Amino acid sequence: MREMASTAKAAKRPEGSRPKWIRTFLRYRWLYLFMVPGLLYYLIFHYVPMFGLVVAFQDYNLMKGIWGSPWVGFDNFRTVFSSPDFLVLMKNTIILSVYRIVFNMFPDLILALMLNEIRVRWFKKWIQTLTYGPHFLSWIIVYGIVFSFFAPGSGLITNFIRDLGWTPIDVLTSSEWFRTLLLSTDIWKSTGYGAIIYLAALAGINNELYESAAIDGAGRWKQMWHITLPGVRDVFILLIILRLGNILDAGFEQVYIFLNVRVYDVGDILDTWIFRRGIEQLDFSVPAAVGVFKSIIGFVLVILANKLAKRFGGSGIW
Repeated sequence: MREMASTAKAAKRPEGSRPKWIRTFLRYRWLYLFMVPGLLYYLIFHYVPMFGLVVAFQDYNLMKGIWGSPWVGFDNFRTVFSSPDFLVLMKNTIILSVYRIVFNMFPDLILALMLNEIRVRWFKKWIQTLTYGPHFLSWIIVYGIVFSFFAPGSGLITNFIRDLGWTPIDVLTSSEWFRTLLLSTDIWKSTGYGAIIYLAALAGINNELYESAAIDGAGRWKQMWHITLPGVRDVFILLIILRLGNILDAGFEQVYIFLNVRVYDVGDILDTWIFRRGIEQLDFSVPAAVGVFKSIIGFVLVILANKLAKRFGGSGIW
């Protein structure tokens, strides 16, 4: 009887006497329901697979599986760090990643600023379509285009240079030109799509600021410097932080397709080495150790970059 009385009393309890978290949950219950599919996706495909990190601490055997493979502690990490190729791989990875961060972000911003200044609608749409198009090409197709231009002895530009009486440059197999080739093709492929983020940020700037600046006599250049650029500053900082978190991911797909034995000294990166050792040699433990190492470095860089962004007046990620 006492339990029934307490249950009835709780049922008559006014809504305002409920705990705050319950009231918040009931108020936004439909929004929480819409979040469930996204949360399940990240749980199943991002957090559950993290259990596979234990492979980095095992002498993993494909037939025995995770439960039957023996533990070796940090031996796989010692194998990685003591490898004579590790310093070269780290150097190439960091150089290519820094090149991408430094030289890829500014073309995105510049293109977005240029598109924002175009007033002729049909011309703006034509430029947008023309610059977005390469993003949807696979790196195989991009390499085929590059090969048709620079193939030794048969490329269009190679033959043109030879017909002029100059010495042809073997761009595809030249250590001096390989990084430039990777960077230029990446800029050509990704700039148009990367400008979308900045265009979205530019669309959120209040037009009244431009009208006030025009009344005060500010021209287009001053409006861009004092209104447009500060308006996209937080987005620019956010993208830098996110890219720093992936600084050890130097673009595996592109590098693997363009890579050849004559440019290993400048083009071989951690991801291509992981692929060769893990897939081609069926050695999964050492590549898993490299993956853990990359994740830790990326996590530390994101934390530091976020703190620096807040210290210098940015909003950061959190």
